[in-house]
Amino acid sequence: MGQLSWLGAGRLHNGVAAAICGRCPLNLWENNMKKLSARRVMALALSGLSLGLHAQTTTAEPQQVVHLSASAWQQARQDWLRVVLRSTLEGSEPMAVQKQLKKVVDEALGQLRPQLQPHQLEVHSGAFGINPRYNDKGKIVGWQGQADLVIEGRDFGKIGQAAGQVPRMAVESAQFSLSREGRQQLEAEVQSQAVQGFQQKAQQLAKDFGFAGYTLRQVTVGTVDRPAPVMPMVATARMVLADAAPSPIPLEGGKDEVHITVSGSIQLR
Repeated sequence: MGQLSWLGAGRLHNGVAAAICGRCPLNLWENNMKKLSARRVMALALSGLSLGLHAQTTTAEPQQVVHLSASAWQQARQDWLRVVLRSTLEGSEPMAVQKQLKKVVDEALGQLRPQLQPHQLEVHSGAFGINPRYNDKGKIVGWQGQADLVIEGRDFGKIGQAAGQVPRMAVESAQFSLSREGRQQLEAEVQSQAVQGFQQKAQQLAKDFGFAGYTLRQVTVGTVDRPAPVMPMVATARMVLADAAPSPIPLEGGKDEVHITVSGSIQLR
């Protein structure tokens, strides 16, 4: 009987201890943290739902948006000429070839300097190089050098005459183009035409769709140039003999084209 009472008292003690421990500060803190974590998870979920709904409402595509483009192009006569003169010499020693090429270029510059005129006829040296020549066994058998002289400007007649009078140099190539000032002026004119075409097209579209006007949303301007091709001179021109009688080079320019496209989007209102 006493033993049973002791066992019962032990069980009662354990139950009371468990009940008391359930209310101890440590367990209360753990329970509170679990409740707080659950509340945070719920709050974050609701916050994410709210942000998602807000994003859906703010990223809605605007209405009455029209995409369109307009282009303009114009030609202008080329006002700039660039002529490349070249001298090609061969020899057994590289220094001797270099010395001869330098003499040719110096003589050409000396002859052309009195004719210089800013923007009308300008002269400057170009490429200069010496390379070995090999036989079929890969052995150096000689040296070949090339020296270029560039004549450029707006006076085509003077440039052609000067190019034909330079001794021991022949015309390698000639290229016509628009001068920097001429191209800037042409691009400004064509751009204004393209913008006006875009505006007129946008206004007409608004009218056709029954709207009073439009608001410009986005626009881009693109330029497409068509440069003049380089005209290589025929082989006989590069083989002019040094003692041949000088004669002017006949040169005639063409036209350059500039294309500009204005594209973008408008919102009808």
